[in-house]
Amino acid sequence: MEYLKNLLEEYKNGNVSLDKTMNELKNLPYKDMDFAKIDHHRHLRQGFPEVVFCAGKTNEQIVEILKELKRKNSIVLATKANKENADFILQKLPQCRYHEKAKTISYGTFPKIKTHSYACLITAGTADIPVAEESRIFLKAAGIQTKKLYDCGVAGVHRLFSNVDDVLNASAIIVIAGMEGALASIIGGIAPCPVIAVPTSIGYGANLGGIAALLGMLNSCAPTVSVVNIDNGFGAAYSASMIVKQSDR
Repeated sequence: MEYLKNLLEEYKNGNVSLDKTMNELKNLPYKDMDFAKIDHHRHLRQGFPEVVFCAGKTNEQIVEILKELKRKNSIVLATKANKENADFILQKLPQCRYHEKAKTISYGTFPKIKTHSYACLITAGTADIPVAEESRIFLKAAGIQTKKLYDCGVAGVHRLFSNVDDVLNASAIIVIAGMEGALASIIGGIAPCPVIAVPTSIGYGANLGGIAALLGMLNSCAPTVSVVNIDNGFGAAYSASMIVKQSDR
């Protein structure tokens, strides 16, 4: 919306030609780049630009998509970026920043926090932190305040008790857990807000790469718990950001 307002203002002031203005408006719904169709309406519909999923794309494709998205947005993100992706992209786009723990690339300046309400990020173990960091970086880019409680799993659940006020006062909670995924049910039993559970691929053999945690969370008896896919910190954060914004209103 900000881009569209600026474009029309520039045309009104005579700084942009009619042909260029019409061309920009034509490409506003989406830009066809042959290998990708960039959804420029995403921000207008949902409050945040399209986010680039790096896995399966070439480095060159990621760079071109980021450049196109950045033309009309103050900040864009790319998730599941490995070190090889990051080294190439930062060489081509030095304004980018690689958040290594989150495996996320940001392009642009993070906004000031816009919300008084907050999302609480809770991990069962230290090994679950990378997925939590993917959530945290997205929430930061969306202008959402966060509080994090890391390594508070059921094997030592007393570690959660001293931070229970953060759970009780949150507007949305993201619980990230591998192994059997039991932490989501515990949080769901005490939290007065929606709980978004993220199963991770962390665990021993019978964890089956996160399937055990996924099934455990899906079978939760706590009615406040909803579940996203394995290691999908981004998806959980997107939903949490919408909940927090509604709560803040």
